[in-house]
Amino acid sequence: MNLGMYLARGARQWAERPAVLFRDGALTYRDLELRSNRLAHALKALGLRRGDRVAVVSPNRPEIVELECALYKAGLVKVALNSRLAPQELADALANAEPVACLAGPEHRRMVEEASASLPCLAHRIAFEPGPANEEGGWLSYEDLLAGSPDKHLHEEMRPEELAVLHYTSGSTGKLKAAMQTVGNRYASLRKNVMGRMHATAGDVLMLSGPITHASGMFIQPMLFQGATILLMEGFRPAEYLEAIEKHRVTMAFLVPAMIYALLAEPSLRSRDLSSLRLLSYGAAPMSPARIREAWAAFGPVLAQGYGAGETTGGVVGLGIADHAAAIEGGRDALLSACGRPICESDVQVLDDAGQPVNGDAIGEICVRGPDVFAGYWRAPEQTAQALDADGWLRTGDLARMDAQGYIYIVDRKKEMLVSGGFNVYPSEIESVLAQHPAIYEVCVVGVPDDRWGETVKAVVVLREGARVDDGEIMDFCRGRLADFKRPRSVDFVPHLPKNGNGKLSRKDVREHYWRGRERRVN
Repeated sequence: MNLGMYLARGARQWAERPAVLFRDGALTYRDLELRSNRLAHALKALGLRRGDRVAVVSPNRPEIVELECALYKAGLVKVALNSRLAPQELADALANAEPVACLAGPEHRRMVEEASASLPCLAHRIAFEPGPANEEGGWLSYEDLLAGSPDKHLHEEMRPEELAVLHYTSGSTGKLKAAMQTVGNRYASLRKNVMGRMHATAGDVLMLSGPITHASGMFIQPMLFQGATILLMEGFRPAEYLEAIEKHRVTMAFLVPAMIYALLAEPSLRSRDLSSLRLLSYGAAPMSPARIREAWAAFGPVLAQGYGAGETTGGVVGLGIADHAAAIEGGRDALLSACGRPICESDVQVLDDAGQPVNGDAIGEICVRGPDVFAGYWRAPEQTAQALDADGWLRTGDLARMDAQGYIYIVDRKKEMLVSGGFNVYPSEIESVLAQHPAIYEVCVVGVPDDRWGETVKAVVVLREGARVDDGEIMDFCRGRLADFKRPRSVDFVPHLPKNGNGKLSRKDVREHYWRGRERRVN
């Protein structure tokens, strides 16, 4: 069992077909196979052994795709880190994963050097681009490694239970945590994408502008398995995004709702030829029914959404194009508030605290069981025990109801996590930073409704007696200490914060003030 075998097959069947498009260049299936073979051999030659971790921190670039394929072939573990992490967050993740090698572009070399200074395990630093600082900083050249290695296919036979990926996400303890995705999990993810909404043919072009170290990266192997082309964008800029759809005849795209909102506001939207688009898949955050209707009118009958997480190796619930049509054109308005029905092999139930299914309008927790559910959190047995029960159910922390047809409607979050622009954000992580500000006596962080981002981060602050500080200073304090998507976008000052009967902060009451009058407590 090795996912790399499918790329080798693809290189035979679609040798000259572009596998990855980036900037003005193309990487064919043959190119990708040979370059990933060379990288796999190079990593082995450096002394890396089966199961060793290899980290990568970089904005989108084709080398990340090459690396993923090489790691599968060599039996190594991918540690993909969000390029937007703050220096301390990157240091925490590297210390937790203890990779043997780390690959980075020029934007992150200094951060990696500083973060890895006290990590003796990190034996090799590999730079994607050449430069005079490489030799001085002890960096190896990515291209030199490839040039000196054989291009023969490498196949390390793997067992389903072996670790394939450490998928980092924010943790409720205020630290990043890593979901352990196994080889079997990644195969299950491949199957459900190919059988589900991401079914493709050799003529399809999928555009990915979100970080492929994050949710967008889940689609890489399913697309390569099917002979499709991945159009990789360096970032998201609405006008350029629409231009790329027209230029490359993009057929499939994956976006978070905030990106769709930005496209709807882009003046050039109506002048672009988007007729090639047959699927616009969205996820990672809820989308309001009104905006769904607006997008349907603008892009046509191409919308589909998915619900999932790193712990489920991608989507486990889907609301397809036909469901959207039934809601918008068939008069089933309520359906637009659903996240969908369980897909493929995923067993998804709405359970009460006793583990029993809820009925009718009763509210329970979305729980998932199946071959795509992760093996637990890396080096965090207590958090693993909280997430996975004795029967193998993953408790997501999302509260929902399920109707008679199996559609799931999320109504609130049991956990304190909020989702802003598709990124998971935990209040305690932000509060621990704000608590270091000398003027702050007490703080509560909540997500508040936002039409563009779904939710944005708000800090509700009690100042120390006699302290004087404005909201701008509070927000600026978080720069360099938190990734930008975690930083508060607004600050309210209050004389005191509500407490429960035990004298503990009542986050629920703080949050309720901003969500009052809304049927759903997610946006």
